[in-house]
Amino acid sequence: MAENWRRDRIGSALRGENPTVLRRLDAGFAVIGDVQFLPGYAVLLVDDPAVTRLSELPRARRLAFLSDMERLGEAVERACGRLDPAFRRVNLEILGNTDPFLHAHVWPRYAWEPAESVGRPVWLYPPEHWADPSHALGPRHDALRTGIAEELDRLTGAAA
Repeated sequence: MAENWRRDRIGSALRGENPTVLRRLDAGFAVIGDVQFLPGYAVLLVDDPAVTRLSELPRARRLAFLSDMERLGEAVERACGRLDPAFRRVNLEILGNTDPFLHAHVWPRYAWEPAESVGRPVWLYPPEHWADPSHALGPRHDALRTGIAEELDRLTGAAA
């Protein structure tokens, strides 16, 4: 029962029941990623579960989604840069290969990553990284969640 939000990430976010939500943005929800082998991984979920690709949004909503993605990327960059001196950059991706709804991945990248992984797409990390036991909702990542949310507040002019 406690994990039902995973089956309906957007609907549960709209109902205020998705614990991964960091902030509501103009065209979606900024959420902390399920895995945190790259601390600060975040996802932007579109706010309409029927939307499967960027091109399905009217131009104004499309631009709002892309603007939200840019803001989330900058928030992750600022928070991760402040919390880890080995932070290098952020990668932004809209792939759409697995989940049936529009979403964008925001991956922080670090100097401490293994040499065989650092210059390659995150998706090529070994399978064991995708079942990381240090779940994003655990206390280990409190500072990251708070830091990203605070940066989003600064970037959007919202109050926490």
